[in-house]
Amino acid sequence: MAKTRRKITEDLKLVDIVLELLDARIPASSSNPVLREIIQNKPRVVVLNKSDLADPKQTMRWIAKYRELGLSAVQVESKTGKGLPALYRAVREELKEQIAGWERKGMSGRPIRVMVLGIPNVGKSSIINRMLIGGGAGRAEVRDKPGVTRQNRWFTIGKGFELLDTPGVLWPKFENPIVGERLAFTGAVKDEILDTEGLAGRLLEVLSGLYPQSLENRYKLKLSNEHLAGHELLELVGRKRGMLISGGEIDTDRAAITVLDEFRGGKLGAISLEWP
Repeated sequence: MAKTRRKITEDLKLVDIVLELLDARIPASSSNPVLREIIQNKPRVVVLNKSDLADPKQTMRWIAKYRELGLSAVQVESKTGKGLPALYRAVREELKEQIAGWERKGMSGRPIRVMVLGIPNVGKSSIINRMLIGGGAGRAEVRDKPGVTRQNRWFTIGKGFELLDTPGVLWPKFENPIVGERLAFTGAVKDEILDTEGLAGRLLEVLSGLYPQSLENRYKLKLSNEHLAGHELLELVGRKRGMLISGGEIDTDRAAITVLDEFRGGKLGAISLEWP
């Protein structure tokens, strides 16, 4: 982490602005406090990615909150490129004084140099690829930039931008366990190091409180007003899906994998786990 932090701090000197990619379902939890500390006063645009998976009402509330804090914020769907034109406009608006200064110096053709930052699995590569292949950006070439180490990947795209990609970075320790839990729900933490059944059960508990109708519709459940524990909800899902093993027992491991995969893939509907 220390090495990566030094590298990002050094690379910030090469760019004009930072795109901080967040998961629109968990904007607060997917914002790395270490990266925010490194960015400091560098111009930035907050990008709520995977907005197609999030509750649109809550996403708009988050954007309003960021703007109240004086931050530029946009929502993007990296799978389709929806929102990229608004992102380009936001970057130019954020840098309008610098751009005017370049024009006065006869540097009107100077590209805007952008760093893309975010935690793992927030969609950085998808955003960059969408910029490269379409979404209003045109095709591009990938090249090493003179004077920059080979670890940097610069992408030149047809909207007058140069993008610098960086590795996804998680901070070493989550002071709030709920943050770690939400990151695990969305797949930012590797499933191999987690208790999958416990995680899926906990996700079902959260969803039964926030979006009970989504659970009922997807898994044909009839949730009563009585609070059910996570393992009980997981067993209900497994039974409804016919996930049985020898002796008629419910295959809760299979049910857990199904719940996590379907949530992450948006099959439960547009869901936001954090509301401003």
